[in-house]
Amino acid sequence: MKYRKLYFDYNATTPIHPLVFEAMRPWLTDRFGNPGSAHLWGMEAKKGLDAARHQVASAIGAIDEEIVFTSGATESNNLALYGILTDPENQHLIISAVEHPAIMEPARDLQEKGLDVTIVPVDHEGRVHLEDVQSACTDKTALISIMLANNEVGTIQPIGQIASWAREQGILMHTDAAQAVGKIPVNVENLGVDLLSIAGHKLYAPKGIGALFIRNGVTITPRTRGGGQERGIRPGTENIPYITGLGAACAMIGDLQEEVSRQRTLGDRFRKGLESLDRPFVIHAKNTPRLPGTMSVGFTGLRAGDIISGLVTYEVGVSAGAACHAGQESVSAVLEAMQVDREDALGTIRFSWGRMTTSEDVDALLERLEIVLRPI
Repeated sequence: MKYRKLYFDYNATTPIHPLVFEAMRPWLTDRFGNPGSAHLWGMEAKKGLDAARHQVASAIGAIDEEIVFTSGATESNNLALYGILTDPENQHLIISAVEHPAIMEPARDLQEKGLDVTIVPVDHEGRVHLEDVQSACTDKTALISIMLANNEVGTIQPIGQIASWAREQGILMHTDAAQAVGKIPVNVENLGVDLLSIAGHKLYAPKGIGALFIRNGVTITPRTRGGGQERGIRPGTENIPYITGLGAACAMIGDLQEEVSRQRTLGDRFRKGLESLDRPFVIHAKNTPRLPGTMSVGFTGLRAGDIISGLVTYEVGVSAGAACHAGQESVSAVLEAMQVDREDALGTIRFSWGRMTTSEDVDALLERLEIVLRPI
């Protein structure tokens, strides 16, 4: 029997929205100019580049010149950390225990180069507390980097509160907002951050495009050298088709409040459906502000690999919060940091949805989940 495909892994990547694809199409065909060229084709490309930069800046309350285009949040995160922490032996970095590897790995590399790194804990809801950040600070602290919304459990961090305090201390604040932009309102002035990373493929643009917000007055040391594009911070001929796609995706953020409400309604529908399946489960981070389209569910006593294998059979796409390699079961670092009960953690599945998800999709997911869970 062939099943209609159900995609519930939007936190991994979103589909390219039709409006985004249509905005990109001309730049993949007849509008092929290099924005650095001083002729009709080049000027047309430069106009498209400027328009997209304005769309991205407007979406997060920034000004155009504060946006630097990158290949995605990983590059943006690396550019932020390496660009600020240029004197590792005399600087200090603070990150949280639930950061994405795109923050964790550069931090480890810088630590090997002599940087003092402090990883602050989170509570059982995956939330960072200001007092822990304050306690971790030293007179060498140059940067605090804490994600805005967690990719696994959806917890939204109190970035505005932390950034406000950091500014009073003269400490720069960066946030990885890959999972937040396009899903919840994000405004750099309200947050008070100095640097903010964006990933196109988390908000309906293609993979391979992103941006870094750099507040005016903040100096970033480039990681690469070249022709001076993007103010010399990220040189290289700009990827105009993908940049245009990111701009178009950011332009859709104007209707975000209505979409947030719709996605929360889908989440309520899913939770109520889970309660009717007669299987014990826990929702991680359920008592804290969370992304509207994310639900991390621990099915007590079951194994994530078994559940995913069953769902794959029924054409359902989700992600696991635990893994099994060569017979060894492991729990994600995020769930470990939250001190989630191991039996709940090992059975954790992340369900994430977005603009293309309907109530009918949620109902179909519940029907197939009931079948998959029955024999396990």
